[in-house]
Amino acid sequence: MTFVRTRLSLDRMSPGQTLLLRLRGEEPRRNIPRTATEQGHTVLAQREEPDGTTLLLLRKGG
Repeated sequence: MTFVRTRLSLDRMSPGQTLLLRLRGEEPRRNIPRTATEQGHTVLAQREEPDGTTLLLLRKGG
């Protein structure tokens, strides 16, 4: 479900814009960067936070 929301957000964006995500759980941390890359987007940064979440910065591909 998390990637569905991510995909909807990316679909509303223009190429080159960035999207900052806060991910919780092992599955989204593993799958969202991989799937986004497969769909032509770029992972600019990924950082683990002290509260156990992961911040992921994506750039929408063209």
